[in-house]
Amino acid sequence: MTNTEDNVTASANGEPANESELDRKIAETFPGCVARKDLVGRIKGNAPVPSYVLEYLIGKYAATTDATSIEGGMDSVRRILSDNYVHREEANLIQSRIRERGRYSIIDRVQVVLNEKYDRYEATFSNLGISEVIVDPTIVKRNPKLLVSGVWCMCTLGYAYSGDPHEVPWRLQKLAPVQMSRDDRENYLAARGRFTTDEWIDLLMQSIGFDPDLFGTRAKLLHLVRMIPFVERNYNLVELGPKGTGKSHIYSEFSPHGMLISGGEVTAAKLFVNNASGRIGLVGYWDTVAFDEFAGKAKRADKALVDIMKNYMANKSFSRGVETLQGEASMVFIGNTSHNVPYMLKNTDLFEELPRQYHDPAFLDRIHYYVPGWEFEQIRGEMFTRGYGFVVDYLAEILHNLRDVDYGSVYERYFTLSPTLSTRDKAGIRKTFSGLMKLIHPTGEATMEEMETLLRCAIEGRKRVKDQLCRIDDTMAEVDFSYTRAGSGEQVYVSTLEETEYPELYWRGRADKASEKTRDDMEPAGMESGESAPSGSGASAADRTTTGGTAAAPASQPRLSRLEQLALLAKPGRREYKEGQNNLSYDRLFGPWLAGAKRIVVCDPYVRKSYQVRNFAEFLETVLRCSDRSEEIQVHLITDQERNNGPAMEQLDNLKALQDNYGRYGIVFTYEFKDSIHDRSIKTDTGWIIDMGRGLDIYQRFDTSWFSPLLRMPQLRPVSKDFTVNYSRADQ
Repeated sequence: MTNTEDNVTASANGEPANESELDRKIAETFPGCVARKDLVGRIKGNAPVPSYVLEYLIGKYAATTDATSIEGGMDSVRRILSDNYVHREEANLIQSRIRERGRYSIIDRVQVVLNEKYDRYEATFSNLGISEVIVDPTIVKRNPKLLVSGVWCMCTLGYAYSGDPHEVPWRLQKLAPVQMSRDDRENYLAARGRFTTDEWIDLLMQSIGFDPDLFGTRAKLLHLVRMIPFVERNYNLVELGPKGTGKSHIYSEFSPHGMLISGGEVTAAKLFVNNASGRIGLVGYWDTVAFDEFAGKAKRADKALVDIMKNYMANKSFSRGVETLQGEASMVFIGNTSHNVPYMLKNTDLFEELPRQYHDPAFLDRIHYYVPGWEFEQIRGEMFTRGYGFVVDYLAEILHNLRDVDYGSVYERYFTLSPTLSTRDKAGIRKTFSGLMKLIHPTGEATMEEMETLLRCAIEGRKRVKDQLCRIDDTMAEVDFSYTRAGSGEQVYVSTLEETEYPELYWRGRADKASEKTRDDMEPAGMESGESAPSGSGASAADRTTTGGTAAAPASQPRLSRLEQLALLAKPGRREYKEGQNNLSYDRLFGPWLAGAKRIVVCDPYVRKSYQVRNFAEFLETVLRCSDRSEEIQVHLITDQERNNGPAMEQLDNLKALQDNYGRYGIVFTYEFKDSIHDRSIKTDTGWIIDMGRGLDIYQRFDTSWFSPLLRMPQLRPVSKDFTVNYSRADQ
């Protein structure tokens, strides 16, 4: 996606040129409640304002499909932000304006405390840097969240200096939170019937900022699961996965009813109740409390806090001295993983990154859904929508009011859950199903097929929790995550995606559970599709002697793994290749010698320009094909750095992109720069040394367009110059 002026190019009828049929339907059905989502990115600039604040303003001043009116409204929003948003570095200037003009309107985050000494409420303005501003009690009663963690507001401040140095001259004359106050459920539910299920899901995807055309059905559902804590009371969700997948975004930007806090900042007083002051914590005021950066084995947590959380997550209550209070806040725990899925399944469990105090079966059993964060792609610019979606504040208010509705048992007219499921298993499934129904079918009406899709999604998320619990706690009883359809006694079993992909790792030590077909039955790694072994018409006689033909495991070792079969092809020797020769890929050049290696050091001074980094990316693809996905492979690159600033920054960006993209698949890529290197070699911890005459830059420049087979089939590319490769053993 690009934020250029052509985003608002008008067609003859004044509508945006890129507007779709769905966009027109959305704008016509929900006038004043939707906005073009790309406008937020265009207008936000450097102002660290939550998206719902900007969309509130856009919905107020630019809620139209007319391009001219949109631009006029955008100018108004820009002017308001320019004149009224308080930048910290301009705090003194704004204070001066308030003094000189007598009153001035600002946009800032406001938090209120009770000054018990003077029996009055006092406000602190985060960016403006002033405090002890007296607040009328009626304002606090209308907006109790001001007393918790603060609220973004449009405020009018006055200035009246009395001469008393102990009196604060600031006067709060008006305060309006940037959130909608009306409950529009009636119109919202009535309008739902004008959209098909797929259209409605796409509308929700656009509302959270994504282009639905770039996501499949499963991916869309998982994105919507992230929204369940806003629409379902006391919903406990965990999401662990790689960095950069947008785990925390929805909890920080989507709703004024949600609060995102750092996992390291959690205390019992802040979360539940301060026994000294009697002040209720976050769970008493917010619909959703999300803990960012929750993962980290080295992190420590207060055991007393963990015990309170376990009680709250199970019973929806917490204690204030002798008094027990109820809470409705949903709890979300999000964090990054250090390893890929097969590694975790082979060595530990999918909760391995949690702090020790939370890696506790009693705590984890209270989780209703485990969102597989590794299934989300890293966020890219083209993923964002340019279409219409709900103003997030409008949708957040709808979801807030739908928390009163329960659709947890609606599926029972069509389906019956397995009787082996525990009470907590069933509760997790029902709450997830209820949340998805309220998001996708808010009227509670859906077909059997539509309900079955949501039910399977709900069962899978709870199954992921329970299966890992059985790994952690041997006393945890296994159950069947299955259901039966009405009128049929046949059980329908649900499995997680990682169970299907890695059965022998998922059911580690359980031969009766693991699939008979494992990855060892697949063709040897390192081969491109349709190939049997490293051979080719262009190879020299020595090359064909060493690497030609299909390798078969010796008769005395019929159970060799795919990597062991591939490693048998690796022999010491010297290979010569000629200019113009093709049928040569990195898989053939390096595959057998890389098979089974866990640490690889590559020395090549020419991994600088973009096409050279692309070559290295193809080398990493060979490493992936020649490795066990359940192991982490460390690849270290020693290369030279570009000299000029522009190319040097591009080189750094490209290498960082390799780290991010291949790290998801178990390749731990690191690099260093050295000025005076000439050798080009590959060394592995399995003892192989590969001396490369020309390094990785062996091909003639070729057409890199998507339509060229040379982009995807390196064996078709001709070699640019003669070169040799020498394979030797470090121990010989």
